[in-house]
Amino acid sequence: MAEILQYVHKDTFLHRLHPYTKIASIIVVSVMCIIATDMVFLTLMVLAMLAVAAYSRLLAESLQQLKLIIVMSVIFILVTIITMPNGDIIGYVIPRGVPLIGGLIPITAGGVTIGIVLTLRFMILIFAFQLFLISTQPRDLVNAMEKVGLPIDYILMFIIALRFIPTLQIEGQRIHEAQLARGFNPGTGFVGKIRSVAPIAIPLVSNALLRSNVLGLTIDMRGYRTGKKTLVRERVLATRDYAVMGILAVATCGFVALIVAQMV
Repeated sequence: MAEILQYVHKDTFLHRLHPYTKIASIIVVSVMCIIATDMVFLTLMVLAMLAVAAYSRLLAESLQQLKLIIVMSVIFILVTIITMPNGDIIGYVIPRGVPLIGGLIPITAGGVTIGIVLTLRFMILIFAFQLFLISTQPRDLVNAMEKVGLPIDYILMFIIALRFIPTLQIEGQRIHEAQLARGFNPGTGFVGKIRSVAPIAIPLVSNALLRSNVLGLTIDMRGYRTGKKTLVRERVLATRDYAVMGILAVATCGFVALIVAQMV
């Protein structure tokens, strides 16, 4: 079972970039996708994220959350259809032929448009954040965050939380398989998934609490409280980082110019 949000060791252009360059890229991409409302522009950004992932040989890892993205996309579109009816009516969630309740929830062009825009923004943010995490070693991320001035305690909590995500994912799958091997049958469909939560969540939370206690003792034994650190590797900005920074600056200027032209 593939781990999510974990560093993938490869020697690519994206892996060799400095963490500061990647953080700047995430900031620029996030601001652009949040401000932009044009579906064509957002679609091009999604394709650009996928192109970067493919060039870095990380496309398969980036698409691990495709099921979550599809589910969230459907939820976004349904919520906007229900809460933001705007524009021409193109259909109904409940057909008009249904007695009493038929035609109560109209599907409008504006609601669908807003839902698609939210979906594209969500996809861009997910892909950008995933590419950053799976192409950056944790030690480089810690050094970069510490140089920015973040407290080491918060950095440690952030890194541990990232490391716990795949651990809980794999352990939850193992608990589920163990329950099935013991004859537990939660059923199928949505109801079966709901019934299977408690037998997995209870031992998963118990094991997580036990692991956190062991982790705390391990941190103390390694001298974390002394405050003394030894840097294993020091990353410096290279020519490729300045080139990417320049491209980001040009893209930002072009985006701002486009927004100003639309406002005028």
